[in-house]
Amino acid sequence: MASKDVRLKWHDGNQIDLLHNGKEFFPALCEAIAAARVSVHLETYIFNLDRTGRQVLDHLRQACERGVKVRVVIDGFGSQDHARDITRQLADMGAQFRVYRPEPSGLQTIRFNLRRLRRLHRKVTTVDNALAFVGGINILDDYVDVPDDGQGPRPRFDFAVSLKGPIVDDVSRAQRSLWLRMAWRRRDDWEAFYQRLKNVRQWMQSRRKIRQPEFDTGLRAALLLRDNIRFRQSIENVYLTAVRHAEKEILIANAYFFPRRRLLKVLEQAAQRGVRVRLLLQGRSEYAMQYRACRYMYGKLLDDGIELYEYMASYLHAKVAVLDDCTMVGSSNLDPFSLLLAREANVYVRDADFALELTNALEIEIQANAQRVTGQSLEQRGLLGRWIDACSYFLLRFGVALTGKSSEY
Repeated sequence: MASKDVRLKWHDGNQIDLLHNGKEFFPALCEAIAAARVSVHLETYIFNLDRTGRQVLDHLRQACERGVKVRVVIDGFGSQDHARDITRQLADMGAQFRVYRPEPSGLQTIRFNLRRLRRLHRKVTTVDNALAFVGGINILDDYVDVPDDGQGPRPRFDFAVSLKGPIVDDVSRAQRSLWLRMAWRRRDDWEAFYQRLKNVRQWMQSRRKIRQPEFDTGLRAALLLRDNIRFRQSIENVYLTAVRHAEKEILIANAYFFPRRRLLKVLEQAAQRGVRVRLLLQGRSEYAMQYRACRYMYGKLLDDGIELYEYMASYLHAKVAVLDDCTMVGSSNLDPFSLLLAREANVYVRDADFALELTNALEIEIQANAQRVTGQSLEQRGLLGRWIDACSYFLLRFGVALTGKSSEY
């Protein structure tokens, strides 16, 4: 059964398509932008000016030339390498843009401030308030900075979904809320704000909702958000409840797995009552501390009866899960950064066929590109490796202590 203990805003009649890697996501995104007639609103953590990033910018530029209203929000830390160039190009094309918590400059960069860790990590786009994309895929080419073993690089492993139907209104509402919240932090946009006040009647008319279509064979889904105000534990609580009520199988693919104790506990309890629990985790280290801190927990997870697999083909960047007939796809890792600090967005789907589709996609990768972790393989990692894993685990826990949540990890 799905989340009985959590109040969710379910919507029926949605058309939801699973997009595997950038190979499927970016053509769908660019096609949607090319067809836009009214608006495009894009949010992303990383916007990289590689081949794919330039392609997305070109489509946004063409949309502006057609008179489409384009809004772009990028994170100040995730996109810091190219933020200045990206915002310049957006300004030149006539798009509206904002940078979420821009990184400080000068001596301020060495000053620790917990607020700097509160990032916009979600990856969300809406087009004409009729089509939305939610997932874990940044505006970043699949093949940039991935490992190469001499046989050619393999793409990052990730997912997103495209959405049509009633749930799109929730996605649009979340984007508008953040855009307005960021507007109050600006000090150079008051003239435009006063102009909007003068034209408030026209503005209210433009805000009238157009009823979203409901598809006869559509799926039931809910948008899950995480922020530091209203939705602090929404995503985590849905995971907890779904795991508690799982009866057959739990399959989680997550790039950074360092959950709170209570989630580890319910996974252990699920395995003990006969649920098959599998975790597909990183086998290639993209960020060493998170990767090694996760490995430190392997022994306990194996003792609890949980199956562990490491993805070896490239970097695992997915944040997805199948819990019986329910499916989670989005941007939220199961680590302190996502669960305590960042703005995240996941789509939670209740449909057996959709769950089977994602399960099959994960099964293929597990069979072809993953290695199973066993007690014997852990012993072969050597004393030094295990010592580094332990140090990383306790250093990460120390970092969590700075948030005041150390007792929960």
